[in-house]
Amino acid sequence: MPAPLEDLTILDLTHVLAGPYCSMILSGLGAMVIKVERPGEGDDTRAFPPFKDGQSAYFATINHGKKSIALDLKAAADREIFERLLARADVLLENYRPGVMQRLGYGWEDLHARFPRLIYGAVSGFGHTGPDALQPAYDMVVQARGGVMSVTGEKNREPVRVGASIGDIVAGMFLGHGILAALLDVRKTGQGRFIDVAMLDSQLALLEHAIAITSVTGEAPQPSGARHPSITPFETFHAADGLFVIAAGNDTLFARLCNALQLPLAAAPRFATNPARCENARLLKRLIEAVTLDHPKDHWIALLAEAGIPAGPIQTVDQVLRDPQILARNMVVDVLGEDGRPESLAAGNPIKMSGLADPQTRRPAPRLDGNREEILAWLEDVETQSASRPPGRR
Repeated sequence: MPAPLEDLTILDLTHVLAGPYCSMILSGLGAMVIKVERPGEGDDTRAFPPFKDGQSAYFATINHGKKSIALDLKAAADREIFERLLARADVLLENYRPGVMQRLGYGWEDLHARFPRLIYGAVSGFGHTGPDALQPAYDMVVQARGGVMSVTGEKNREPVRVGASIGDIVAGMFLGHGILAALLDVRKTGQGRFIDVAMLDSQLALLEHAIAITSVTGEAPQPSGARHPSITPFETFHAADGLFVIAAGNDTLFARLCNALQLPLAAAPRFATNPARCENARLLKRLIEAVTLDHPKDHWIALLAEAGIPAGPIQTVDQVLRDPQILARNMVVDVLGEDGRPESLAAGNPIKMSGLADPQTRRPAPRLDGNREEILAWLEDVETQSASRPPGRR
């Protein structure tokens, strides 16, 4: 069965993470991604460690399976190639500051007039509107300004960023959603769409409970460590050999937890409802830990799993890469080198879809400008095929 986006061609001018993450998702669904890079330098992440045989494993993790061509969009010869590619593309992705593409003559209005079906996806720090649209941003800047850092970390300690680059990654996900919606729309209307995704906006979209708390109480929530501010017990607990997680998200699960731990608390007024448990969270934690400290965490995780209570270990990344459930889902894959041998590891495709191939290996990440001849040959071929079609056919 063909991949869902097998006939889709994406011109990807993005670099670093947000845009490349979006095109990685679309590539995993079958799209052909042509990565347009700066001559001589390419994507910034080509210089990010760690390196394997002189190539960035970071770059390979996000850009495996894509094709690369180096084009200087200020040079006439390269602009001619780029415009030929535009005529055959379904989607253009870019993450320049607002105004850069317009100055090159490739802004949304210019391209929509020439290529009405082209979908234009733009991701930037602050979006294409608003007083700060032209300001630069990186992941940490939007995590800080967007409120995420204010609720991350331990109470009365300095704010910390989330360990993963969620400023970029979430924006890339939202951009992917917008692209897929626009693809459905263009089939109906014949008109492409301009999709404007801001990293800052995307951070605000993550704060579902924090916004609710602030809007009702008038007070901004503070960092609560590993504890959920609105559900109890929903945090880390000490066992004899370290910390593990219990997430009893409703009254039924709490009653099961009390039964499993032999704690007669389910009907007690201070703990019978979730609001009451939240009011008495510190006391409840001490009472639970008075039991869990007697045995190692594996004992409790197994016991709670048998009782149907969500619980789990706090794993390091090397442990995650060996987790049997993760491996069974093909979520650790090998990125091949140019010699066809595994070169580095990457996360697999979390979108499991019937008929969508999910191999244990991924094609190599492209060398800078490494697919120029292949891309030009493909372009000449599709132009020849298009010339032979009846008028009106793409």
